[in-house]
Amino acid sequence: MQANNAVPTIKRRLIAMVYEILLALAALFLPFLVFEIASKASHTALVEHMRQFLAFLILGAYFIHQWTRKGQTLAMQTWRIKLVQPGQAYLPIRTAALRYLLCWLWILPGIVVAYAADLSNKHKLYALLASVLLWSLTAFLDKDRQFLHDRIAGTRLVQLPKPEKKGAKAA
Repeated sequence: MQANNAVPTIKRRLIAMVYEILLALAALFLPFLVFEIASKASHTALVEHMRQFLAFLILGAYFIHQWTRKGQTLAMQTWRIKLVQPGQAYLPIRTAALRYLLCWLWILPGIVVAYAADLSNKHKLYALLASVLLWSLTAFLDKDRQFLHDRIAGTRLVQLPKPEKKGAKAA
């Protein structure tokens, strides 16, 4: 299936992102279970930082692998969205790694505000949601409706066409 030039709607990309979050939690489950057993579920500052770094590494491995392999994660396949880099058959690892790092800009401003302002847990969540909302608005600043991190990384999200129905081929 080849990517076309159609850009998926912002709504479609955000819905796919919600699905992606659920899949990411599933990908983190087993490594975190092992980590919690090994660390005896400690909550010292060092263990908390190790837990965050573990999540960063696991999610990075998952996304970079999926983007370089097929240009799609499972959520992207479901919503027929593909990550491409114009002029490349496959996304290079370096570009995928850069995009992964840039994707943290969705929530990093919210995290900084939440901790700098010493917000309550409820308000930390609001700060993260505001950060995601504001970042999603960057697509409206781009003539091709690409998010800022894709523009910086030199990548594009494209909408794949609906697959042909099996009965349609026979007719």
